[in-house]
Amino acid sequence: MEKQYKHSDHEQKIYSLWAEADAFKPRQEKDAETFTIVMPPPNANDPLHVGHAMFVTLEDILIRYQRMLGKAALWIPGTDHAGIETQFVFEKKLAKKKQSRFDFDRETLFQMIWEYVQENSDTAVDQIKQLGASADWSRFKFMLDEDIVNTVLETFQKMVDADLVYRDLRIVNYCTHCGTAFSELEVNHVEQTTKLYYIKYPKQDNPKEFITIATTRPEPIFVDTHLAVHPDNPKTKSLIGTKVLNPLTDEPMEIMADTFVDPEFGTGIVKLTPAHDPADFEVAQRHKLPIIQAIDTFGKIVKDAPKYAGMKVKQAREAAVEELEAKGLIEKVDDKYVNRIGTCYRCSRVLEPLTLSQFFIKVEPLTQPILKALKNNEIKVHGAGHDKILRHWLENLKDWNISRQIVWGIRMPVWYQIGKDKNQSITITFIDSNKEIVRGQIGKLLEKYSFEEIKNGLQSLQAPVESTYVVSRQSPGKDYLQETDTFDTWFSSAQWPFSTLLNNQPGDFERFYPTQVMETGYDILPFWVMRMLMVGTFVTGKLPFSTIYMHGLIRDQKGLKMSKSKGNVINPLEVVKEYGADALRMALVIRSTPGLDKNVGRADFKANRNLTNKIWNASRFIILNLDSDNDDSDSSYEKHYYQELEQSVLEITRQLDGYKLGLAAETAYTQFWHWFCDQQIEAHKEAKLSTRALLEGLVTFLKLLHPFIPFVTEAVYQSLKNEVVDPKLADLLQENLLIKATWPTLK
Repeated sequence: MEKQYKHSDHEQKIYSLWAEADAFKPRQEKDAETFTIVMPPPNANDPLHVGHAMFVTLEDILIRYQRMLGKAALWIPGTDHAGIETQFVFEKKLAKKKQSRFDFDRETLFQMIWEYVQENSDTAVDQIKQLGASADWSRFKFMLDEDIVNTVLETFQKMVDADLVYRDLRIVNYCTHCGTAFSELEVNHVEQTTKLYYIKYPKQDNPKEFITIATTRPEPIFVDTHLAVHPDNPKTKSLIGTKVLNPLTDEPMEIMADTFVDPEFGTGIVKLTPAHDPADFEVAQRHKLPIIQAIDTFGKIVKDAPKYAGMKVKQAREAAVEELEAKGLIEKVDDKYVNRIGTCYRCSRVLEPLTLSQFFIKVEPLTQPILKALKNNEIKVHGAGHDKILRHWLENLKDWNISRQIVWGIRMPVWYQIGKDKNQSITITFIDSNKEIVRGQIGKLLEKYSFEEIKNGLQSLQAPVESTYVVSRQSPGKDYLQETDTFDTWFSSAQWPFSTLLNNQPGDFERFYPTQVMETGYDILPFWVMRMLMVGTFVTGKLPFSTIYMHGLIRDQKGLKMSKSKGNVINPLEVVKEYGADALRMALVIRSTPGLDKNVGRADFKANRNLTNKIWNASRFIILNLDSDNDDSDSSYEKHYYQELEQSVLEITRQLDGYKLGLAAETAYTQFWHWFCDQQIEAHKEAKLSTRALLEGLVTFLKLLHPFIPFVTEAVYQSLKNEVVDPKLADLLQENLLIKATWPTLK
C-alpha cells in the first residue's frame, strides 16, 4: 500500500473496475425490493456546474446506500435537449459567423442544432462519471430519443382525448430576441427605476378640460380602447360613462368601471391596452372589449398601425412622448418611479406582453389529485417549508401554456389544412427558392408561390385563434402544414420518470415504477417537480414518486451567490482535479440540510481531502500491523468497543433512512476520525483491542463512508483484499467489491 493517497492515481481505475463488474445494474432477483431514482437530466452539451455536482452526490449516496441494503437499486441517467437554452447558445455561435436563425428554414436549423448537440453530447455524461455516479449507463436516455418523443406525443394525444387541451388567444410573456413565449414560472421579475408619464386625455364634450392618467408605456396608447376607474372610488365615480379623446388618435374613448383598478395608483384612472397587458386583457374578456395589437413578435410597432409603424418599442416610446409634449398633453414625468418588470431568464431582455394564439392545458383536473395526495401524506417533501410552497403553487396555478416558438424541441403534432376556404389567414414566414425571407398570409402567398416551395422553406407559422386543426402524429394529407411551435421543455421533462422506464429494458416500467425519490434543487419545484407529479399521475394513474428531496443553492464561502461577474464560481471539475472527487462530494453534503442553501469554499475541499488521507493512513497502519494480533486484549474494553461501533452503525443508518444526509455524513466523519482513529487505534497500540476487532471496525467504517466517498473507500478495500491473507481475518472481506458489499449490521 503506497505511503500516500493520490486521488488521481485511483479514481479512474476504480470507476472502470465498477463498470467492468456491472456494479451499477440493479439486482436481478425478482423478489428483491426495488429502489429507483431517475436522474434530473442536465443539458446534454453543457459542462457541469456545482449545482449538478450537488445532485449527483446526493443521489449517488442514496443509490449506493440502498444497493448495500440489498435492494434492486436503479439510478437511470439521461440528458435533456434543454429547448430554448440550447437554441440560445447555438444562436450565439451563429452570431460569431455573422449568421442568425432567420438564415435557415426550420428543418435545416433543427438539423444544425442536432449535429451541434451530438458533437458535445458526452460532455455532461463524462463529467458526471468523474464525480463517481453509479448510474446504470446501459439504461441512458436522451430527451429527443425517438421512443421518448413518441411517448410525449402519446401523452399529448391522451390529454386531447381527455379534453384537457385547448387553443386560445391569450396574453403571453414573449421575448422578441429569443423569439418565443414563456410561462409565468419562467419569468424573472426585476426591479427597475423608470419614467412614469402623467398624460392628459381631453374630455370629448370639452377638449380644454382633461382627465390625467399615469403610465410607463405611452407608445401603445393609439390602440387603447377605454379608460377605467374603480366603481366605488368617490373621486372618480362621476366619470363613469363619460368620454375622452385618445391623445394620439383623437378617437373617442369611454370611461368604464371595473374593480381591478387600484384607486391608489397614479390618479386612480388607468388606460386599457388589452393586447399588451395581462390585467387589461382580462378586463377586455369580461366586458367584451376589442383587442387591438400594437406590437409584433419582432418587438416593433405593427406595419398597419396608424402611428409609428415599423419602429422598435423604445423608438416608438420616444416618438409618442415627443408627440404628446408637442400637443401639451404631458402633465408631468416622475423620473424616480420604481416598478417590477418581467425579463427573459435566458437573455435578460425585457419581455413583451403579447396576445398570441397558443395551446394550453387545463391544470385543475391535474392538480386536484396531487393536492389530495399531499393532504393524505402520500407525498413526503424534505426541504424546509417546501411542502407548503408546493401546495401554494398547486392551488394557484393558471392553465399551462405549452406552445414555444422555437425550433429545438419536440414539434407539436398539430396540422392545418390549407385550401381555398380553409385557414387562408395563417401568417407564414419562409425562405423562397432565391433564399429570400418571405412573410405574409398564406392565402395571398399561394397566388405567387407553390405550396411545396412554402412547405420546404418554412420557418414559422402563426395561426389565428379561429383556425381549424387536426392532432395527428403523421401528416393527414398533402395539403396540410404542421404547426411550427414546439412543446414547452417542461412538458416533455414532466414525463421523465415514466418515459425513461417505459422506453428502456423489457419489464422496467412494471418493476421499477413508481420511483421512490425525486431529488433536485428547490428552485425548480414549480417548474419541474410539480409538473412531474401532475402529468405522471394523469398518464399512469400513480404518483411518479412518493419522496421529494430538495437541495439548496451552493453559495461561496461568504454566503454569496456564485456569478461570473463576482469571480466566485466554483468549477467542480477543477476541484476534482486538485482535491479529488471524494473531497468535493463530502464538502457539498456534510452538514447540508434539505431546502437550505450551503456555503462551500477551498477550506472545505482541503478539510475533506484531509479526510481521505486520514482514511488511507489509518488503513495503512492497520495493514502494517496485521501480523501482530494480541489475543490477550481486554475483553471488557472490546465489548464496549463493539457496542460503540454498533451505535455508530445504528445512528448513521437511522439518519440515512430519515433522509438526513448531511447529518449522516457528519456523523460518519466524526465517528471515524475522532472515535475510531484517535481512540481505538491507540487502544490497539495499548493492547486493549485485538487486531481482528480493529480490522472489523475499519471495514465497518469503509462501508459506512462508502456512499459519501466511494473512491478512497473502494481503493482501501481493494488494498485490504490484497494484504489480508490470514484466514482468521479474511472472512471480514468476503465481497470482491466494496460497492457490492452488504450494509453493516453488528450483533
